[in-house]
Amino acid sequence: MKQFALILSIFICISCTTNAQNEKQKQKQKTVEVKNMKKTEAEWKEILTPEQYYILRQKGTDRPGNGGYTKHFEKGTYLCAACDTQLFKSDSKYESHCGWPSFDDAIPGTVEFTRDTSHGMIRTEITCKACDGHLGHIFDDGPRDTTGKRYCVNTTSIKFVKSNESE
Repeated sequence: MKQFALILSIFICISCTTNAQNEKQKQKQKTVEVKNMKKTEAEWKEILTPEQYYILRQKGTDRPGNGGYTKHFEKGTYLCAACDTQLFKSDSKYESHCGWPSFDDAIPGTVEFTRDTSHGMIRTEITCKACDGHLGHIFDDGPRDTTGKRYCVNTTSIKFVKSNESE
């Protein structure tokens, strides 16, 4: 009888853990509807700084280590610097040692993927789905224990909003 109770307890613990993980995955997979924020290039030039315009509209790249988000790990959300669309949650950010902010996942439905053959390379560009702003590129060398992806993002293309949740 004791063995049965022990086996039942273990089974219940495993079931609860699995259900909690499944629920977390379901929440993470919910696709966000984004509002179309497309503007003319003249309108973007009026709204963005010259550096933001270069990165977001002309597909530029920050220098490695440039800006404050590479080693930034506060709890919150990273938004598109052009249109304020929420793109990445802080719990998906990790230190990749590549010189740019890195995330293992984006908020579902907020990022678009496009084949990029510029500069003699074959890569996948990531852009904001709402405004087509260039964010960076995605690579398959991210953490294997999560998605295996590395969203390599220009600091200039994002801004951070700290979470109001108490830790």
